[in-house]
Amino acid sequence: MVPPSSSMDPSPPPSWFTPKRLLIIFCVINMINYVDRGAIASNGVNGSSETCDDKGICKSGSGIQGEFDLTNFQDGLLSSAFMVGLLVASPIFASLAKSYNPFRLIGVGLSVWTLSVAGCASAFSFWFIAICRMLVGVGEASFISLAAPFIDDNAPVSQKTAWLAMFYMCIPTGIALGYVYGGYVGGYFHWRYAFWGEALLMLPFAVFGFLVKPLQLKGFSPVESKKALASVETVSSVTDDSKASKLDGRMLVGGDGIIGDELSKTSKSESIHNILNQLSRFAKDMKVLLVDKIYVVNVFGYIAYNFVIGAYSYWGPKAGYNIYHMKSADMLFGGVTIVCGILGTISGGFILDRMGATISNAFILLSGATFLGAISCFSAFCLRSLYGFIVLFAVGELLVFATQAPVNYVCLHCVRPSLRPLSMAISTVSIHIFGDVPSSPLVGILQDHINNWRDTALILTSILFLAAGIWFIGAINKMFP
Repeated sequence: MVPPSSSMDPSPPPSWFTPKRLLIIFCVINMINYVDRGAIASNGVNGSSETCDDKGICKSGSGIQGEFDLTNFQDGLLSSAFMVGLLVASPIFASLAKSYNPFRLIGVGLSVWTLSVAGCASAFSFWFIAICRMLVGVGEASFISLAAPFIDDNAPVSQKTAWLAMFYMCIPTGIALGYVYGGYVGGYFHWRYAFWGEALLMLPFAVFGFLVKPLQLKGFSPVESKKALASVETVSSVTDDSKASKLDGRMLVGGDGIIGDELSKTSKSESIHNILNQLSRFAKDMKVLLVDKIYVVNVFGYIAYNFVIGAYSYWGPKAGYNIYHMKSADMLFGGVTIVCGILGTISGGFILDRMGATISNAFILLSGATFLGAISCFSAFCLRSLYGFIVLFAVGELLVFATQAPVNYVCLHCVRPSLRPLSMAISTVSIHIFGDVPSSPLVGILQDHINNWRDTALILTSILFLAAGIWFIGAINKMFP
């Protein structure tokens, strides 16, 4: 018999584990994830299509867009394909975390990511690389859904938001490094080498996720105890059925075969029962999230915010190159985003800890920083001077990136611990399916229609004011329920 308390007792941490070591490992993995996102948006990897002047003289294309002769809309679909994989797989991994060890699920996801990025490097057509980008999203989904709860579990109580800030700092930093990395490798070697390099960087972490003793999230029973209890119940059930058949007067010659049939039937019925239970539990958990006003308002604001940030990250270098005739748009955008992303994200986390890490204070910081950042970025694109643009855009990015830790703090702390993976997964799904999944191709269509990158950038930036307004509603709702 398995003692009733065994499924609830926390298992001792593995020997490799310390909270700071976990944070460092997860930050590096997150950095590589977002280096990939930045690299595919860089002029060196993304490239440009073939262009012809009025005299009929054509300049050959470069990068992915040039090699596969893509329109801006098709180019934007590569970003959306990645997001489709991410949004479909995120809630699946979050639900599986209740039945399988979350740390092992991260290992599975990182393995899929590594193989898929290698597939991008070997792509022979637009549709092949689009499928590979979708699978890269599937691989990243496990990490995005489960990493933040692990960090929140193990961070010091007085520094939870600061630790989340360090983790989310890797988003802008990784994208910026991706611009620089992709611009350099694509410019001096070939765009395919950029993907091969990413796959090699991630491979050790994928192996690590399988080989080491796994961690367990708080609020979840150890998976091994569940399996042990289930096996005891199964054997007990089959034994009882076997005894009952003997009492009915049926002599069992070769009884092992009959018991085997009983085990097979029991296993099938249990599998169906477990699937139905998981679907029912998922539906109940989703209902809890969707009726939580704080969670819904936070995610709506995050959607509007991510619509802009997603398009910035994908089209930013190309827009800067065309508006201000930057010779090294990848390097410039990458450098500004690295500095402002690090300072802004860490500052947002530390400021919220100093204010007092509460949901109402998080909403105040979210609305204020986003509103001021929107003013600065909008003003930057109005200027004709390159240097004036750089200064104002840097200030805007500094303010906008200060939201990363507070918005995810709200996602983690407005729900009970057992719902945190699903909370993060649905937040991720929502901000992508309604945010940067449509934003990249829509901005591409808008630019194809008006053919003016400055006007396109101004229209896009104005949506940040909507995000600030939604988060302000959340602050009012929390302060005056």
